[in-house]
Amino acid sequence: MRQGDKTAIVKLLRRFRSFRYFLVLEGIAVGAAAGLVAVCFRIALEQAENLRLYIGEYVLAHSWAICVWLAVLAVLAALVTLLLRWEPFIGGSGIPQVEGEMHGCFFQKWWRVLLAKLAGGVLAIGAGLSLGREGPSIQMGAMAGKGVSRLAKRGKTEERMLMTCGASAGLAAAFNAPLAGVLFSLEELHKNFSVDVLLSAMSASITADCISRYVFGLKPVFDFSAAKMLPLENYWLILLLGAVLGLIGVLYNFCVKKTQDLYGRIRFQYLRVLIPFLLAGILLVVYPAVLGGGHNLVEWVSQKNALDFLLLLFVLKFVFSMVSFGSGSPGGIFLPMLVLGAVAGSVFSGIVNLCGGAAPVQNFVILGMAGLFAAIVRAPVTGIILISEMTGSFSHLLTLSIVSLTAYTVADLLRSQPVYDMLLSRLIKKEGKAVGTGEKILIEAPVGYGAEACGRRVRDIAWPEGVLIISIKRHSDELVPRGDTLLQGGDILVLLYDEACGDRVRAVLEEQFRNIADGC
Repeated sequence: MRQGDKTAIVKLLRRFRSFRYFLVLEGIAVGAAAGLVAVCFRIALEQAENLRLYIGEYVLAHSWAICVWLAVLAVLAALVTLLLRWEPFIGGSGIPQVEGEMHGCFFQKWWRVLLAKLAGGVLAIGAGLSLGREGPSIQMGAMAGKGVSRLAKRGKTEERMLMTCGASAGLAAAFNAPLAGVLFSLEELHKNFSVDVLLSAMSASITADCISRYVFGLKPVFDFSAAKMLPLENYWLILLLGAVLGLIGVLYNFCVKKTQDLYGRIRFQYLRVLIPFLLAGILLVVYPAVLGGGHNLVEWVSQKNALDFLLLLFVLKFVFSMVSFGSGSPGGIFLPMLVLGAVAGSVFSGIVNLCGGAAPVQNFVILGMAGLFAAIVRAPVTGIILISEMTGSFSHLLTLSIVSLTAYTVADLLRSQPVYDMLLSRLIKKEGKAVGTGEKILIEAPVGYGAEACGRRVRDIAWPEGVLIISIKRHSDELVPRGDTLLQGGDILVLLYDEACGDRVRAVLEEQFRNIADGC
């Protein structure tokens, strides 16, 4: 080992022993930066939506203006295409890009992504594409965290933690959901529930949420609540709804994949982007309810509506969401997905009531959002907390848990790949993997109870070359690892490895540290 590498490792270890005490403060700084970016993004989207509503009223009153509006949309599509060519990593939701960089697969220029994603997201969603603000907010938040890390000259280990903080803050500011922001970033992005990351992510998320609430007020994102708890004798309806949502989730992920495949046959990027923009112009006149993320639709469908109207709304919103997201335009799938879940829940409630049952529509709208989220994203805990925070009610955790677990199980039994895992694998095939910088990464790897590594000696684990076990945390003790040290469930290994072998390290951890086997 070169002397320079030894010096870098020593510095990293010294920093690791001390930087955890500064992570909370750094998390606050990242949360403030990410929160301000997300708030600016929300304000810009609100202004763009108000402008689109005005244009819609004008076009309906002056039929000749539709041609002008279509021409404007063509120009906006050209601008988005230029932004995508300038910075390709802003396409889609941005969450797979963040997850890929956390795994060492990509390298994003944080300032370019920030500028291009902000502008592209406002243009695409403002024009009426059925895309959400959460994906861009998460990606921009993560890039804000990366920017803070770069400006402060932090190492890769700390940078990834700060990116996790930024992602948490971005989701928190987008939906006024600080707990969901923390859970999503840890469950989906960082994939590590270490105390250090948890505390820093919480500080970032809370800071961003405070900034968002100062600007937008204290009301929840969806300003309605279920009237009362469902009686126990109606819980079988929750199981049935969960099964239906699981099937819809499988269909949704399948359609996302196939839509991207169809768009992939179109050689010219501008044409791919132009299609949803022109369709948005037509829908502005024909059926404007499906335009944009659909925030107002959730409260709308929570009221009693005709089944034929709801079914048509679901089909059109589903199709337009596929057309919008498949084009690669900047924007997320969270909000359109939640809208589809709300509509599905409202339809289910209407059918049950039509058959003589009792299914309060507001209850099933909430259940529909949580269940479809669990089926598509496969992060049920995040979905439960997200919907609870967005609706301002934690009194329905039991029913939300039941519908989410059912939908998750159905989707899993049908072997439907989680949407962000699927999008990440496709992105890696398209972009390729970045070459590792050779920088050392320090992580904490917990040993799951019943995992294959339980009861095995350290030297019996097939570690990739170059992996160094720094210490083993067991309860309140910290052990010096030896080759014959037996691993126990609940142990936390502190690993040091080269960034280039990150894939092999993660493979070992997935195979031997997390898979359930015989207990130890």
